[in-house]
Amino acid sequence: MIPPQEASARRREIEDKLKQEEETLSFIRDSLEKSDQLTKNMVSILSSFESRLMKLENSIIPVHKQTENLQRLQENVEKTLSCLDHVISYYHVASDTEKIIREGPTGRLEEYLGSMAKIQKAVEYFQDNSPDSPELNKVKLLFERGKEALESEFRSLMTRHSKVVSPVLILDLISGDDDLEAQEDVALEHLPESVLQDVIRISRWLVEYGRNQDFMNVYYQIRSSQLDRSIKGLKEHFHKSSSSSGVPYSPAIPNKRKDTPTKKPVKRPGTIRKAQNLLKQYSQHGLDGKKGGSNLIPLEGHEHDFRVKHLSEALNDKHGLLAGRDDMLDVETDAYIHCVSAFVKLAQSEYQLLADIIPEHHQKKTFDSLIQDALDGLMLEGENIVSAARKAIVRHDFSTVLTVFPILRHLKQTKPEFDQVLQGTAASTKNKLPGLITSMETIGAKALEDFADNIKNDPDKEYNMPKDGTVHELTSNAILFLQQLLDFQETAGAMLASQETSSSATSYSSEFSKRLLSTYICKVLGNLQLNLLSKSKVYEDPALSAIFLHNNYNYILKSLEKSELIQLVAVTQKTAERSYREHIEQQIQTYQRSWLKVTDYIAEKTLPVFQPGVKLRDKERQIIKERFKGFNDGLEELCKIQKAWAIPDTEQRDRIRQAQKTIVKETYGAFLQKFGSVPFTKNPEKYIKYGVEQVGDMIDRLFDTSA
Repeated sequence: MIPPQEASARRREIEDKLKQEEETLSFIRDSLEKSDQLTKNMVSILSSFESRLMKLENSIIPVHKQTENLQRLQENVEKTLSCLDHVISYYHVASDTEKIIREGPTGRLEEYLGSMAKIQKAVEYFQDNSPDSPELNKVKLLFERGKEALESEFRSLMTRHSKVVSPVLILDLISGDDDLEAQEDVALEHLPESVLQDVIRISRWLVEYGRNQDFMNVYYQIRSSQLDRSIKGLKEHFHKSSSSSGVPYSPAIPNKRKDTPTKKPVKRPGTIRKAQNLLKQYSQHGLDGKKGGSNLIPLEGHEHDFRVKHLSEALNDKHGLLAGRDDMLDVETDAYIHCVSAFVKLAQSEYQLLADIIPEHHQKKTFDSLIQDALDGLMLEGENIVSAARKAIVRHDFSTVLTVFPILRHLKQTKPEFDQVLQGTAASTKNKLPGLITSMETIGAKALEDFADNIKNDPDKEYNMPKDGTVHELTSNAILFLQQLLDFQETAGAMLASQETSSSATSYSSEFSKRLLSTYICKVLGNLQLNLLSKSKVYEDPALSAIFLHNNYNYILKSLEKSELIQLVAVTQKTAERSYREHIEQQIQTYQRSWLKVTDYIAEKTLPVFQPGVKLRDKERQIIKERFKGFNDGLEELCKIQKAWAIPDTEQRDRIRQAQKTIVKETYGAFLQKFGSVPFTKNPEKYIKYGVEQVGDMIDRLFDTSA
């Protein structure tokens, strides 16, 4: 049970809480009543405000709508006035721009193009809105006049500022391929930069607004003329330079060189002066062609006169192998080769210029037209060279044909650049160079074959044979011609390969061409050998015939050995060198047999046998006298005759003399020792005219007219 005190306290506590709750409830009731009163008041206020807003809206909305209409009307008026001003401005375009159009675009292209833009817009407006308006005709006429003035300005700028490229600059441009520094320095400025920008703007306007392509014809005609004149100027430069100094020069550009400017000779594309160099070499060192050491023997007396004279004739011989090989021919060849290189470089430069001025879809066609005159000129000149070579072959003038070799080599070397430059041009344009190359290969192969036939069929004319048995001009000419081919091995081999039915123009290899060239050289040498054998029969004296063949064979062998010809020959004939040595030895032996009629008189086997101390019979004395006399007469006769013969090779000459001297001295020494003290005559000095050393000295003077 809960104690009474706790129950009483508990009750009081509950009563207190109840009282508090009643007070709280009473407060909440009073608050709700106040809130209801405030709500009623707010609703009353809002209702009043809504009523007033309704009244205001009903008053303002009509005013707003009226104001909006007024604003719209004002905007329409302003727009109408603006359109009227714009339309009226088109009617003033003709008068505003007529003076500018009449005065032309020169010196004020920007302003002029601005005026043309206004006229263009006026034309478009009248065409769309008032096609029957007289103003349309005015602005149309003004537009056409302006367009014509721009076309005229384009032509004027191109004509006035397009300059021919100087030969010196072209030569520097060409040499830039081998000199990187020079290549960086050399630049072609066909048009000044300011002029170029004007030309570009005019061309773009004419394409976009002028609807005119005639200016492209004007462009290619002007630039074509400059390109053609530049190349012709280079050719004239070669002629003038050759007439004044002999070699054209390409001076360095002074204002761009770090070092002191010096003149540099233009590289000669082909060694077409080798014949003259060989003449100089042989006249200094003899036909053995050796330099330095003990073999360098100065030419003396008739040797020098003979060699210079003979090799001079070799350069101007009747066979025409190197006839007419003068500076003018070299200049023509060099000029053409450099003009070909110049065309490539200038055409590349022209395309770069054209790409900035002519629309892209017209560039290839315009470029094709631009280069035609210069390209046709080069091709025509090339065909003229082919034609001249064809006529020269008929005359057996192979010197002219030699010009084809350096030209053809250069054309084939330049062909990749040619093809790149002519990309996109017409097929007829692209085929011009290959056609010329084919023509040159054909005529070159024809020349080579005719040359070989000419060597084989050269007639044996007695008056044309060297009286001293030295090298025949046919031999020296043939060797000189073959040595010329060394500088053009690939070209000559390709010529021969192009005529082979078993190979197409692109299928033959360099090795195949080399074998063909080797076969050809062996053919020429074989024909030459056969002809020399035939010619040697002209000589009545077999010994002179042997000396003649010896000299020619030795000349051929030495020429082969001191050049790459021997390596070429060895490609198809490994034993050629040994064969020539055998031929040379055979001719020496044949020559030595000529002395048998001298030595046979005093040979041991033909001498009479007698007992020492026994008196000789008259018959025996007579035999000894005849032997001495026969020896003396034969020795004197041979020495007199053979002294006029020639062996230009000093080494061979000394060798043959020494061998003959040894044989004769030994035979004569034995004879003299046996019969010199025998009393076969009362006048021994009449028969014993020479001592052994005297005989040797006489033989040492063989092949020497000055002795």
